[in-house]
Amino acid sequence: MSVQAATEPGHRRVLVALVAIGMTTFVQLYYPQALIPAISRDFAVGASQAALTVSGATIGLAVAALGWSWVADRIGRARAMTIAIVAAAAIGLTLPLVTSFPVLVLLRIAQGIALGGTPALALAYLSEQVSRRDAMAAGATYISGTVVGGLVGRLIAAPIADVSDWRVAALVAGVVSALGAAVAVTTLPCEGPRTAKLRPRPIGVWPGMVANLTNPGQLALYAQAFFLMGAQVAVFNYLGYRLELEPFDLPPALTAVIFLSSLSGAVSARLAATLAGRFGRRRVLLASSLTMVAGAALTIPDRLPTVLIGLLLFTTAYFSAHSIASGWVGPMATSGIAQATSLYTLFYYAGSSLFGWLGGLAFAAGWTGTASMVIAITLVAFAAARALLPQSPKQALGRQAS
Repeated sequence: MSVQAATEPGHRRVLVALVAIGMTTFVQLYYPQALIPAISRDFAVGASQAALTVSGATIGLAVAALGWSWVADRIGRARAMTIAIVAAAAIGLTLPLVTSFPVLVLLRIAQGIALGGTPALALAYLSEQVSRRDAMAAGATYISGTVVGGLVGRLIAAPIADVSDWRVAALVAGVVSALGAAVAVTTLPCEGPRTAKLRPRPIGVWPGMVANLTNPGQLALYAQAFFLMGAQVAVFNYLGYRLELEPFDLPPALTAVIFLSSLSGAVSARLAATLAGRFGRRRVLLASSLTMVAGAALTIPDRLPTVLIGLLLFTTAYFSAHSIASGWVGPMATSGIAQATSLYTLFYYAGSSLFGWLGGLAFAAGWTGTASMVIAITLVAFAAARALLPQSPKQALGRQAS
């Protein structure tokens, strides 16, 4: 039995809602990335500690993802995502009032727990609302929304903090996130009776986890989530720091320009879907990983043009890889689709949290230390994909519904 193909108007509503969810989720998750130097100065903490404002949220999201899959199996994915996005927006509006660094980190963890109900459920919701034929392109559209959200949050935060302080920047980001949440809530279609009938009977969180954690292909995709996301967050957490130091000495408002490289991801995510349809997902994923390695290597020399070219290459390839890997999780699952996508989310943000912090420790040896760590973990992801993912184009496109 095939999954429900959304009608054209319904399809558009689904995409509008999920792009809004992706945007507001990633605005909230990553705008503090542009504020790490300002938060470090305000609270008199080091770079790796200030980065906990990012890692704290991603830790919360990672640990909550499976719990949200359990909730969604019982109240519906649309309702669960609505609760999650509204709660996260409400917490975001309180952050500018915080005067204690530990409280700030705790609230970011709580916000991450709320946001755990959006990324994994969005992918599972798409797999039910959109036909398999359209799922890859729809997933790429959602990824594009997350790209734009992360970019908007960073570009809003850095210039405002430069002329005012990080609290004003956090308030503006919180208001933008609340508006995005309002769009998502008003446009997200609830699952109809037909969707409920088509959805497989929940097999439970634990059996679903076991089924997917014993699937070699899924393990390879989880490795992509863990290592590639960790690499991306490490680069964006600390490259701004590097550019504010010698020999570059760029002002904070100008270092925010590095986040414009994320715009390439809005294009590469959709391009990757087209290339995967022609060459197979595995080939595109492997090529993207090696391109990330080349881009990271180009950021090491102390030449600004080389750094920017390397960053653009790295970011373009990262979003291509993420689009392929995240869109492959649902088709790769033989059971427990909600648990499959939730596990991907768990590994994704666990990697973000761990390597986002370790990148700061490596930065004690200079940018070469951070870049070397990024290259190493990207090569681990490449090796896992090459060894465990199916090679034939037919397999790479996932199992087709009968």
